[in-house]
Amino acid sequence: MSGAKSIMFLGTGSDVGKSVIAAAFCRIFHKLGYRVAPFKAQNMALNSFITPQGGEMGRAQVVQAEAAGIEPHVDMNPILLKPTSQMGSQVIVLGKAIGNFSAADYYEYKKELVPIVRGAFERLSAQNDLIVIEGAGSAVELNLKEHDLVNMAMAEMADARCILVGDIDRGGIFASLLGSYSLLTDAEKKRIVGFIVNKFRGDPRLFEEGEKILQKRSGVPVLGVVPYFQDISLPEEDSVALLKKMNAARSEAPRASVRVGIVRLPFISNYTDFDPFESDPRVDLVYFDRPAEVFGFDAVIIPGSKNTIEDLDALRKTGMADALSAFYKSGGVVVGLCGGYQMMGSVVRDPHGVESSIAMIPGLGLLDMETQMYTEKTTSQVEAGVICESLPFPGGHEMLSGYEIHMGRSTSKGLAKPLFRIFERDGKPVDIEDGLAQPDGRAWGTYIHGIFDNDGFRNRFIEDLANRSGKILCGFSDSFSFRLWKEEQYDRLAELVGKHVDVSGILKK
Repeated sequence: MSGAKSIMFLGTGSDVGKSVIAAAFCRIFHKLGYRVAPFKAQNMALNSFITPQGGEMGRAQVVQAEAAGIEPHVDMNPILLKPTSQMGSQVIVLGKAIGNFSAADYYEYKKELVPIVRGAFERLSAQNDLIVIEGAGSAVELNLKEHDLVNMAMAEMADARCILVGDIDRGGIFASLLGSYSLLTDAEKKRIVGFIVNKFRGDPRLFEEGEKILQKRSGVPVLGVVPYFQDISLPEEDSVALLKKMNAARSEAPRASVRVGIVRLPFISNYTDFDPFESDPRVDLVYFDRPAEVFGFDAVIIPGSKNTIEDLDALRKTGMADALSAFYKSGGVVVGLCGGYQMMGSVVRDPHGVESSIAMIPGLGLLDMETQMYTEKTTSQVEAGVICESLPFPGGHEMLSGYEIHMGRSTSKGLAKPLFRIFERDGKPVDIEDGLAQPDGRAWGTYIHGIFDNDGFRNRFIEDLANRSGKILCGFSDSFSFRLWKEEQYDRLAELVGKHVDVSGILKK
């Protein structure tokens, strides 16, 4: 296939660092002056994003596009699977949802997606000098190989030079790298130009003997040993990372700051909404799933959900619904985003079975509103402003940016008043009200994701929580820019990886 040169990062398993390494190289190549774009044929994630064209794609490729200095486009992630249950997923093709599929049905349908993947890749290849491709999970899942669309089959389609990434921190680096390599066919082995040993703790020079062993046993060179790091922050996309955050929070003492709790829903989605809080030393952000923990926070946020009704049912069964109600009645602040916003009303209806076989379920009763699910999905980038006087941190004429991903519509049935006015959708002028807030300003929600990425809005939210709790803020001032902070993270990541990996060797091979 002609066009851009393709470099592909494959993994010995899930969570070995493929996404992060790919993001690093997007930044490295961008800083070297190349036109570079990321690509992943198929992604399974609950964290997604809406492009300027209104298409939905996986967050990992959004991060990689930002690192490459370009706008995200659905061609970078033509197929996105969003799990809606333990057995099925919503399938999104070129940014548009085409329906919910069981695993068996999706495997049958997969062959029809091959030309779509090829077309997306070819369009990117024609516009760029380099394509950084990410594989999925393990590159050698033999039972799934017949239906492979994202690993070695993609490498062949793209005629890609491949680097196999292994995670030394979890142990078994020789078995994982050499074992994975040995399971490849002879033709596939020829595509592997090197190994990367990721997440090494200590001085990488201590692994020099290990590099020699790997090369001697396989004939494949080790192109780099990347140190384990915790001081560079990138958005995460899967539940593995979220579980680590929860465990870390429980092992650390609370900081003297505003405490914000995020309810860990079974089908939580788009928890990248809260990344700006994690970068701010004024905020102690905690993901939690135990009702008894709720009273330890200054505010609780109910995040987005890929299955609002099932998650709402889970909140009732675990006692979290009662805990949230008690927290609000005691003077706490409760915020809902998208699916979490829907849960805050008096009822959620799903007459068409969009998300669940449950046609109706009582809500948390924190907002005077009702929600109904519809078959058509709203996916848009938006510009909006605060119009609700109930909030103690009005936005005035400040424009707020964000994006919508939802299949429900919520309507006030009492005292709840509209929160935002959307002035622009996907670049076109509109006049649409969004979100609702109770008169006391302590219960509010919105369909707009990314609302806390807006520095002014986020700062006023934090300041209001501090005033309510009598806490004195320290750390970042109002001049802190989350966007510039992210750019700094990409630069630091590129510097670290570039220092420990043979970049020129990868380009030459």
